[in-house]
Amino acid sequence: MTQVTKVKTGSHLEELASYSRAVAVDNWVFVSNTAGRNPETKELADDVMAQAEQVFINVERALAALGASLADVVMSRVFIQDPNDTNNVMTFVGEKFRGVDPATTVTSPPLASTVYKVELEVTAFIGASKANVTTISLAQ
Repeated sequence: MTQVTKVKTGSHLEELASYSRAVAVDNWVFVSNTAGRNPETKELADDVMAQAEQVFINVERALAALGASLADVVMSRVFIQDPNDTNNVMTFVGEKFRGVDPATTVTSPPLASTVYKVELEVTAFIGASKANVTTISLAQ
């Protein structure tokens, strides 16, 4: 039988919109679009890179609650409010995912509020970090 596990952080928005921070369906883990607000202090830094760091802390916390880690991520979606921040944010994202190399989408849509500068959504597969990996290069 399929096992579904839902992670709730106590966020006001999770309650308001009736969603979970992360949902695992057997080994698949789906982490909701996550902002850089500190869940304990409720503070949100003004700086895009400080927000990016907190985003990863929040995502890693949700993954860990389900027995996964960044090394298990197979897909990421990065939302950057200001396209001018893309290079710095993606350099940081690249450092976090170095060697993991998930499929990734990067976009600059308006986010729910202009105070949010970067958000991240990921899909992981528990055990992907221990899988045999073949890399196919199409580069010439």
